[in-house]
Amino acid sequence: MMIKKVAFDNEKYLKEQSEAILERVARFSGKLYLEFGGKLLYDYHAARVLPGYDPNVKIKLLKQLKNKLDILLCIYAGDIEKGRIRGDFGITYDVDALKLIDDLRANELDIRAVVITRFAHQIQAIKFKNKLEKRGIKVYLHQATAGYPTDVDLIVSEDGYGRNTYIETKNPLVVVTGPGPGSGKLATCLSQLYHDYKKGIKSGYAKFETFPIWNLGVKHPLNLAYEAATADISDFNLIDPFHLSAYNQSAVNYNRDVEIFPVFKKILEKISGSELPYQSPTDMSVNRVGFAIIDQAVAKEAARHELIRRYFRYNYENIIGVERKETVEKILMLLDESNLKPEERSVVLPARRAAEQAQKKGKHENGIACGAAIELNDSKIITGKSSSLMHPSSALVLNAIKELAEIPDKIHILSPKIIDYIRNLKKNILGLKSESLDLEETLIALSISAATNPTAELAMERLNELAGCEAHLTHIPTPGDEAGLRKLKINLTVDGNFLSRDLFII
Repeated sequence: MMIKKVAFDNEKYLKEQSEAILERVARFSGKLYLEFGGKLLYDYHAARVLPGYDPNVKIKLLKQLKNKLDILLCIYAGDIEKGRIRGDFGITYDVDALKLIDDLRANELDIRAVVITRFAHQIQAIKFKNKLEKRGIKVYLHQATAGYPTDVDLIVSEDGYGRNTYIETKNPLVVVTGPGPGSGKLATCLSQLYHDYKKGIKSGYAKFETFPIWNLGVKHPLNLAYEAATADISDFNLIDPFHLSAYNQSAVNYNRDVEIFPVFKKILEKISGSELPYQSPTDMSVNRVGFAIIDQAVAKEAARHELIRRYFRYNYENIIGVERKETVEKILMLLDESNLKPEERSVVLPARRAAEQAQKKGKHENGIACGAAIELNDSKIITGKSSSLMHPSSALVLNAIKELAEIPDKIHILSPKIIDYIRNLKKNILGLKSESLDLEETLIALSISAATNPTAELAMERLNELAGCEAHLTHIPTPGDEAGLRKLKINLTVDGNFLSRDLFII
């Protein structure tokens, strides 16, 4: 198997980032509230644009510091109420919060409390609170801060941050995290600082960042990829004007941090009664990612591919009605600026050709021909197409593992009887319209076949080698296909074509 090129040194990053955090803790006689930007676990964006980056490296860092830290988990009540979805897992933010708690516990870390922010008696938020408390998890309800962001005197008063219940913590480092942007992490940090200073505890604040990478250029592909990743919330990168003015040094930050800095400075100086120790939003960040990049060329190429992935994702989400047209237009501008076209993604054209071949054969469900393609670790492209027996995602995965196991194409690894039983179950017992097997059903059929078929068992053993591979579908996947591809950790993009004219697909 070809060894993938690596662009990132995890050990160097762990060493430099942990040292930088401990240095920041030592600056304050009280506590350091460390706001965690980005994903605490499963940071697949970073892993895609920085080949070699461990998507769980931040957890490893926290485990190194576990005797010095407490963890607070923030979630915005409005996100709970409207059921906001985390795209990479396809789960809501409140479910993601539960998953994060479980994942932390699995890594011998625990949260001190959950903070439901901007709480306004939302029904679903109350249900979420009750669910947590029944499981023994402490929950705090913080309301929207009165006067924010303009009335500093009101914000820093008993009617502002003072209305929030103080969260008791034990350790000098308090990590404040959440399932996504807008979770209320900053407000929670500032509320805690307000109460600490009222108690005579001189605490401080810092922000744990991954992107943008401050010591690379604004137009560096890694920073453009971050801008693409946050296009849905209208973030954009810029030179930090405060850092440039204070130090005559260019540093990259993003618009929300730069815009909020004057307000943040006034609030924190009002809380502490002294001048802010930071001259710029870049100063507030602890970010050593740029110093652990060991191959710029590999990182740049990976980031360019991520720009194309983001286009396909946002275009798909726009077509199904969950993303704005303006977001797609922004990504197209970034692609044009980078001289990239969507078809440059290596698996796009092979998938479309597979769909054309399926159309000629005429054996596919719903009268719509679909194709799929995957690029294996040795750069070989494998395709799959729709048929009356299975979805193109199913054919794709079976063809890929047969290639990896060096099983000739003419040898079937699924028992025809098992396929017939599943199709009969779907049509004649469950009453489903679709008889063909989606990917989840195919993987179950494969596991059953492997019990009696050594060739199927050999193929099944190669499934793990699909993790991190790039794939493309010419249609919007069914839930079973999407879930199966996600669980196999395949990086998927899709064309915005519907699988059928049906509005309800299971």
